[in-house]
Amino acid sequence: MSAKPHFIKDIFFDLDHTLWDFQKNSRETLEELFLQSSLPERSIAFEDFFQTYNRINDALWQTYREGKIKKEVLREIRFSQTLERFGVKDREEVSFFTEMYIQNSPLKKNLIPGTMELLEHLRDNDFKMHIITNGFREVQHTKLTRTGLYPFFSKVITSDDVGVNKPDSKIFHHALRAAEAKRNRSIMVGDHLLADIIGARRAGMQQAYYNPHRLSHSEKITIEIAELLELPAHLKVEK
Repeated sequence: MSAKPHFIKDIFFDLDHTLWDFQKNSRETLEELFLQSSLPERSIAFEDFFQTYNRINDALWQTYREGKIKKEVLREIRFSQTLERFGVKDREEVSFFTEMYIQNSPLKKNLIPGTMELLEHLRDNDFKMHIITNGFREVQHTKLTRTGLYPFFSKVITSDDVGVNKPDSKIFHHALRAAEAKRNRSIMVGDHLLADIIGARRAGMQQAYYNPHRLSHSEKITIEIAELLELPAHLKVEK
């Protein structure tokens, strides 16, 4: 369900899965690390490893969003738990994946299709753009720099900066203050229904749900799109 948006001046974007192609970049990184590790010699298939890691990582990120674990814990146990599923308890192997994944994955440059075209269009039409992300500060800034996205954004707000994660309203309120943006003239664009969309709605912001897989839901939101380049047609601007 969607509603008509009000006039928009400030656009807040999520980063991972919305602009930066997290799945593709993660897969590339993990496949490179997998081939450098001892796992192929143990007759472990990469696809099994990758799918297992994704399930564990997704569950841990949900726990992190709820504020139940720290980022340092998430970073390590996602790999220790994954490797344990294959009977690997080698601490050096865990350390290798933990350290090298954080070091290498932010260097990847794959973006969600339409990202650059969308941001260029919005910039050329005088929208102010910002980032609100639950990702780790040092990692997210590296991603923005490596991909050339940084110049598009006036403010980059991470959960590390605020001390709370989306969907907590505090991070949205902090971002609005930092950007000197008005709630009724601002919209949050993201792929996560709870963290980005419901979180922004609770904070009094308009929302644009990027839903490329057309997942079903019953939430009333401002805008819903399956492709990034659909967004401008839905935005109302003052003449």
